[in-house]
Amino acid sequence: MRFVDSEESKKEYKKFLEGHERCNFQQSLEWAEVKKPNWKPEIILAEGKNGEIIGSLCVLIRKIPIFGNIMYSSRGPVCDIHNMEVMKQLTDGAKELAKKYKAIVLRIEPDIVSDDQDFRKVVTNLGYRIKDDAKDFKDEIQPRYVFRLDIKGKTEDEIMAGCKQKWRYNIRLATKKGVTVKEGTKEDLKDFHRIMIETGARDGFIIRPLAYFEKMYDCLGPEHMKILMAYYEGKPISGVIPIFYGNKTWYLYGASSNEHRNLMPNYLLQWEMIKMAIQRKDDVYDFRGVSGVVDENHPQYGLYRFKQGFGATFTEFIGEVYMPFKPLTYKLYRFSEKAFRTMRQLKRKIK
Repeated sequence: MRFVDSEESKKEYKKFLEGHERCNFQQSLEWAEVKKPNWKPEIILAEGKNGEIIGSLCVLIRKIPIFGNIMYSSRGPVCDIHNMEVMKQLTDGAKELAKKYKAIVLRIEPDIVSDDQDFRKVVTNLGYRIKDDAKDFKDEIQPRYVFRLDIKGKTEDEIMAGCKQKWRYNIRLATKKGVTVKEGTKEDLKDFHRIMIETGARDGFIIRPLAYFEKMYDCLGPEHMKILMAYYEGKPISGVIPIFYGNKTWYLYGASSNEHRNLMPNYLLQWEMIKMAIQRKDDVYDFRGVSGVVDENHPQYGLYRFKQGFGATFTEFIGEVYMPFKPLTYKLYRFSEKAFRTMRQLKRKIK
């Protein structure tokens, strides 16, 4: 086991990550740069007999007032998740970091399906605990429920045929009605953000500042991040931000104006992103999160239905896997965290 601690090891790690089937952009050096300075990154590497990388875990460390440092890894580890020896190396590295930073906990939210019993046994035997009771967006940092589209080796025609008939109609309708899609630059983030503020006010969620998206573009664009904007009569009416990394494409952010929604620009934007993923020869197009409450009366059911219509598979991840180093302190922190999120939800409803 070792850590990424030099420019050479950074290059070695990036090559390993991009070539691994479990690659995730949130484990990348570029994403770690986005999260600075609030989060400090450390990358743990598991080694083979000849010193080659056989597993990795990118951990972000943050100081929480009153409670101390927490360690968080989004969508790690990247390795053979059923290999106890590899997982132990990564865990030993995490314990070493916990001592260094006097951390109260390591929290991991892996993109591993919920019914993977072998992984559950491995992490339980290593001393982790599993919090797998989340149902809604507010329950965890990363969504536990997503829609994923298998595009490995498939053509555009095959993927289009897998969409629901109404979805195919809406994609074609947008084009027929004169909606056009263009790839933007960093400058177009201003239009995207303006529309996103409109979206947040309509759907009741908090919007990150423009500076955050500009920093994302500086760290990830244009190779790993793009901006696609939909236009009608020369005016931007909708936009999306896809992320490309390794063998996957993620639909990370979307924004749509209250105007011209009847022209179905969001359907066309999704299709354009899917086509880009197919052209890259990706394995997976990830629509990202939906609520785990599949009920037509749920306020987020429309989002569930929208993503489902493209032929994607509803996927439930295992949830949070965590190792408390200071159990009592961490328990108090979780209580305060839950209270904060509840208060934030109440404020949104009142507004």
